[in-house]
Amino acid sequence: MSRWKGLPDSLDHRVVRLVVQLRRLKDHSGLSLASLAAGTSYSKSSWERYLNGKKLPPRDAVRELARVCGGDATRLLALHEVALQVWQAERAEPDVPAVPQPEPEPPVVPGPAAPEPAAGAVPAAAAAPEAAAPAAGRRIPLGPLLLGALAVLVVAGVTLLTTRTWQDGPAAGRGGDSLPAGGTPTAAPAFTHRLGETFECRVRRRAGVLSAGRSRTDTALLGSGATGWDVVEAQCLLHHQGCDPGAVDGIVGGKTIRAVKRLQARAGLPTDGIIGPDTWKVLRR
Repeated sequence: MSRWKGLPDSLDHRVVRLVVQLRRLKDHSGLSLASLAAGTSYSKSSWERYLNGKKLPPRDAVRELARVCGGDATRLLALHEVALQVWQAERAEPDVPAVPQPEPEPPVVPGPAAPEPAAGAVPAAAAAPEAAAPAAGRRIPLGPLLLGALAVLVVAGVTLLTTRTWQDGPAAGRGGDSLPAGGTPTAAPAFTHRLGETFECRVRRRAGVLSAGRSRTDTALLGSGATGWDVVEAQCLLHHQGCDPGAVDGIVGGKTIRAVKRLQARAGLPTDGIIGPDTWKVLRR
């Protein structure tokens, strides 16, 4: 069995899923990197970069690997399409926000002409210099108003980012129904998480396998950045198996990945930090 290096924590879990499937197909075929290079149009060093997450393999490389190793090319190409979109989006140059242009100031409208003072009367401007400026036609500065509005928008955006709610989807590894304390399966509620929130673990043995009552999956692929009830289930089972994943928050972070690698090393599995079918078997027994 090949001993692969751990994939970079910065890789999106959808890219990780593709690389893990390519590694497993290569290991199952028994071919070495040199044999892959001999049977495909890509060099040994290229395959080393592709299978260690340093570079995303081209579509043709995925197709040739499936051909040489006898894998399902259609499924691998579908995973590659998703991974390619994520790979390109992460490396695209960020859009430069447009600088708001101040609106033109309104023209000055002259006020009505002041009446002629009576003979011998003291002009109002001379009697009260501070009140001499006419109210009509005064210019209203718009610059401070625009800056104030922009500051309010920035503060609102920071607040939303600080208190945001995560919701898992198919790519995050949602799998199966939840199991309440009574053991009767019910439809799993949508996974939500707020900053600093953690979940309680109650691991029990049901039908011969361990379960924390959060998910019944034994096939979901969970890599770096994955979220959902499947992740909560895995973190509770890691705790039970003596591999501390840190806070049970439903998010695969660095500490959870290190706990998975310790469990995989103890069970003789490839220490890639990815929770897949083989790792689920170890977690639930």
